[in-house]
Amino acid sequence: MPQDSPPAGRWLLAVLAVVWLACCATGLWVVWAWDNSPGESARVQARWPADSTLSRDPAGPTLVMLVHPQCTCSRASLTELAELLARARPRPKTFVLFLKPAGLAEGWEQTDLWQTATSLPGVTVVRDDQGAQSARFGAATSGQTFLYDARGDLQFSGGITAARAHAGDNAGRSSLVALLNASGAPVASRTSVFGCPLFDRSRSRSF
Repeated sequence: MPQDSPPAGRWLLAVLAVVWLACCATGLWVVWAWDNSPGESARVQARWPADSTLSRDPAGPTLVMLVHPQCTCSRASLTELAELLARARPRPKTFVLFLKPAGLAEGWEQTDLWQTATSLPGVTVVRDDQGAQSARFGAATSGQTFLYDARGDLQFSGGITAARAHAGDNAGRSSLVALLNASGAPVASRTSVFGCPLFDRSRSRSF
């Protein structure tokens, strides 16, 4: 005798299970793609910008990091900066610039990221009003890091994380440590930057 067909309820459960699994897989792929999607690269300049109000070290290297204070991805960049400075000998003169768009309340930029940066030994934290300094250095993405030598020549431009909001070994940090320690290890002069945009290009203003 022919077997009875499965109840309609079973088919419905099977379909729902497939849809649920597909949604989970899609969600995981979206998160993975976002984590591993780099931000806009800097408009690299070969020399220290002459119109910068920052004072570089004429006797040694100078490092500059640009940060959007609301970018959670940049927590990992600051973690990597701390690790980098702990390994560097000698330490470079270091600036961390925090974007402060026009029209926002006083202290808007002083988030937990600002507090983290100010706790790093030897680091000068600067408020970057309307992104003026970021624009001079050609930065477009939070976490963008530059290293210049004593002559003001650019040695490195890029990020020091391997993905968004992920701390750990990466080519950017390793390259900077090798450059600063003159270890002779292979280095990358440019790496991708994983972070939030510093500027909203569609509206021509700070993010």
